[in-house]
Amino acid sequence: MSEQVLSQYVVKVPAASKPAPSGVLKVSGREIVGQDGKTVILRGAGLGGHLNMENFITGMLLIYRYPGHEKYMRRAVKKVLGEEKYEYFFDRFLEYFFAEEDAKFFASLGFNCIRIAVNYRHLEDDFNPGVFIEKGFQWIDRIINLASIYTILDLHAAPGGQNGDWHADTGIHMPLFWEHIEFQNRTVAIWEALAARYKGNSWVAGYNPLNEPCDEEHYRLLAFYDRVEAAIRKVDPDHILFWDGNTFAADMSRFKDPLPNSVYAIHDYSTFGFPGSEPYTGTPEQKAKMLRSFERKITFQERTGGPIWNGEWGPVYASPEDGADWESINEVRYGVLKDQLALYEERKISWSIWLYKDIGFQGMVYSSPESAYIKKLKPFLHKKKRLAADEWGVDLSTVQHIFQPLEDWLRDEVPGIKQRYPPMWNVSTHVGRVLRNILLSEELYPEYAAYFEGSSFEELDAMAASFKFENCLQRKGLNEAIKPKPQ
Repeated sequence: MSEQVLSQYVVKVPAASKPAPSGVLKVSGREIVGQDGKTVILRGAGLGGHLNMENFITGMLLIYRYPGHEKYMRRAVKKVLGEEKYEYFFDRFLEYFFAEEDAKFFASLGFNCIRIAVNYRHLEDDFNPGVFIEKGFQWIDRIINLASIYTILDLHAAPGGQNGDWHADTGIHMPLFWEHIEFQNRTVAIWEALAARYKGNSWVAGYNPLNEPCDEEHYRLLAFYDRVEAAIRKVDPDHILFWDGNTFAADMSRFKDPLPNSVYAIHDYSTFGFPGSEPYTGTPEQKAKMLRSFERKITFQERTGGPIWNGEWGPVYASPEDGADWESINEVRYGVLKDQLALYEERKISWSIWLYKDIGFQGMVYSSPESAYIKKLKPFLHKKKRLAADEWGVDLSTVQHIFQPLEDWLRDEVPGIKQRYPPMWNVSTHVGRVLRNILLSEELYPEYAAYFEGSSFEELDAMAASFKFENCLQRKGLNEAIKPKPQ
């Protein structure tokens, strides 16, 4: 392998396809339409774990199944690999994770939209803010041009963190985006740069300025939305803006009049689709509960008469390691999925399921257990699952006896913790976020990185290639359920 690997790598951006026949999409009343006035219902999936890695996706996080937060995972891996091998591995990972075969698979399902989740660190460096990284924009270009279907650009992790969860990638549990104007200034500048680059691109359905914002004061989010909307419109007056509701896209109770040419987005995860929930059998009572949750989230859209986009939804799934009944568990989860989808189709709303690809937890496709990455990391992945180091869809049964006394103590000594923001988090979630998702995970970074130590370029390539479409398996029950039916 050449010693000039790092300097030679160039993002392979295919030529852009012909413009979308619809032209740039726009909002008309309750519908998204093309320039010809024909209604377009966006149906597709989120490309998580790629330009914003998550611990449950890749074991590096959600998708990659690494511990904790992306920025500290990367730091630990760089320490053992060195700069050149580090860049080599992650460049190949990004190249292989979404390629031509993935785009063909999307097309074969009849999807017409991909939500591209982006971490701001691909676009600028914290030590050099405002100086944009061309390579990061090229990765976005590559997805848009490969896909040749509509895309929604989603800033999944903004400077300072717009929420306190792992996927905002701050390394802490406080969303400092709302505390420091400089983080907001930087985010506005990022969106001005994105708008300038994709203005007039008809395969970009629109921009999703913040994923799952969590502003405890509420008014700061509304002020930021007004500000970033004006900034984007000065550069790009045409593209739709997709605005997530506050508190993980679930609360629009403080929103007032809708902004022009805008779609307001909910995230509609059903508790029935996760471990520890009431067994779902599709009873009238359970369907009614599912409907109430959905209708509560779309109150703003119903009041204002605008379109609805469900930017994230979908159950998580069991694997053979979860016990002999894993297949029956998944059949139940497919039932949850189908009943949710029936609601969306009845209302004719746009949606983007979470997510496209991971290592076997929620994705439509997932890395084979026989792939190089999964085989090498298997002991670590088992340990991380046993310790309940992640938050998303975690099974706490193996550790609850350890944390229950602390949770009880907190409830007794500081009962106000039960009202702590965000309101859908219970005491267990708050404890898990700080102690398992952050403190425990920080101690797991070196252990995770050690699996990369001493790897050759060829071995690193094989690990990255574990995420190639041809090295992945398909979750057929999921894919058949969500495949759009002929209209």
